[in-house]
Amino acid sequence: MKKKILFALTVSLFSLAMIISAHSQEDMAFVDNDAFDNPRRPPALFRHDHHNELAQIEECNACHHVYDENGRLVEDESSEDQRCSDCHEIEASGRQPALMQAFHANCKGCHKQKNKGPTMCGQCHVKKPAGTN
Repeated sequence: MKKKILFALTVSLFSLAMIISAHSQEDMAFVDNDAFDNPRRPPALFRHDHHNELAQIEECNACHHVYDENGRLVEDESSEDQRCSDCHEIEASGRQPALMQAFHANCKGCHKQKNKGPTMCGQCHVKKPAGTN
């Protein structure tokens, strides 16, 4: 009897873990563009884990950067728990680029620097297939 209860509990916990992980950032399919009122293009296609595996990115702060009050990159800090729009506004502010500029500088800039990955608009901004996030 105890084995059946333990088995049922294990299966339930495993199922719950799978459901939670299905909704995590790692499984995202598109970059969140909710901050834009009237986006001109669909959100950029971006499969987080797949991208990082191909690019051999292991440290979150490679993309999820943090800058100090003097505008210097903080090497060992990561902003992975925040949305880009938490720091970047629609319009540029001082030394901080606008949200769209920040996306493009971070993503497209890296692709150009490494001479790998898409750099043309339509390569990332594709129409969402039916039934996706």
